[in-house]
Amino acid sequence: MTATTATGASRLVLRNARLPDALAGKPTSGAVPRVDITIAGGLVTAIEPSPKDGADGLNEAGAEIHDMRDGLVLPAFVDIHTHLDKGHIWPRKPNPDGTWMNALLSVAEDRERHWSASDVERRMEFSLAAAYAHGTAAIRTHLDSAPPQHGITWDVFEKVRERWADRIELQGVSLLGPDHLLDKAIVAEVARRTKAGGGVLGGAIADHPETRQAMRNVVEAAGEAGLDLDIHCDETGNPDASALYWLADAVIELGYRGRVAAGHCCALAVQDETKFKKTVERVAEAGVAVISLPMCNMYLQDRGESGARKTPRWRGVAPLRELAEAGVPVAIASDNTRDPFYAYGDLDGIEVLREGARILHFDHPADEAWAWTQSMGAWPARFAGMATRAEVIVGAPADLVLLSARSWSEMMARPQSDRKIMRAGRIIDAKLPDYRDLDDLMGDTSWT
Repeated sequence: MTATTATGASRLVLRNARLPDALAGKPTSGAVPRVDITIAGGLVTAIEPSPKDGADGLNEAGAEIHDMRDGLVLPAFVDIHTHLDKGHIWPRKPNPDGTWMNALLSVAEDRERHWSASDVERRMEFSLAAAYAHGTAAIRTHLDSAPPQHGITWDVFEKVRERWADRIELQGVSLLGPDHLLDKAIVAEVARRTKAGGGVLGGAIADHPETRQAMRNVVEAAGEAGLDLDIHCDETGNPDASALYWLADAVIELGYRGRVAAGHCCALAVQDETKFKKTVERVAEAGVAVISLPMCNMYLQDRGESGARKTPRWRGVAPLRELAEAGVPVAIASDNTRDPFYAYGDLDGIEVLREGARILHFDHPADEAWAWTQSMGAWPARFAGMATRAEVIVGAPADLVLLSARSWSEMMARPQSDRKIMRAGRIIDAKLPDYRDLDDLMGDTSWT
């Protein structure tokens, strides 16, 4: 059945919309032409230059006309690196000093005390409701999978994924620390559960003396199980960290043929030119995609030792422009939300793009800026093998974000709280969930 608009018309025309060429399947360009976008049956059916004049309401062809008044149209967002199972535990387990190590320890303690199936499910639902209201259509989430947690979280994730299937495409990634990655039996066990859940095999190594062996173990297990890979690499300011290099090396040496992504890769920013070039060349050869998490990395990196009070001297983010110029697929994403790894965030694609532009400087040159917005859309959707299109092109689902902002500067200057979210050609009436909905999971939060 063909969906109808609010007035009962079978077609909708977004008139006088600003659609960046880079988001419409065209070659990279700074052009943002004014177009009319016709939508029918939940799909984009035509994109044409806007006429100089046009009336509102229903036209003679029976279409409903919505005048965008030069407002921007973006595709729905793809958030390729999140942690739905950790989300929103901050009120009951904050990070005492903002350091990476205390984030790790705080989450471990909270997981052991609280992560029942009900607790994880409710927090996942809360996070997804927020992402949906902000305009996200696809999410990849890492799931803490150290046994026995994998026996709880993956069951919950499968149930939540099914429930949200018509709203947000979900991919799950198993997450193991370095000690577990060095245990082949555990990696194999988690790989089996991950495969049963239709997921991606993953892990995390910031800085470890046996990084090379850990990377070989996880690549080997992924190859045997027929799984894609997504690894947290070098989330540290130590220039000697080498997980990214050894991941790429293992992919090449073992002949692995699956998709591979690496998140964080902060150490690249502090390595000397020789080591940096060697790593980037190996990563490009292996076809590894790199995902920067600008907000979380800025929050955690360069805080110094526990208890130190200092101003950070570096940004803590991977050099995405240099990676992209070397032929490495790149993306940015939300990462954690209101947990010990990042005290803030709401799975909001506009926020990630706004902060990403400021932190990573992809706002210049101006003719490339719009192309970089694909780092929260079409680029990760492609390298992750997602069904979500994240482009505004004829034949694609009309999953759109409609803004009143008319330009890059206007979009980046405000949170775009008045945005409208369109899914399958209809404006959704989704509201952000209330933090009070989780109060009973948090205990006494009177101190916050």
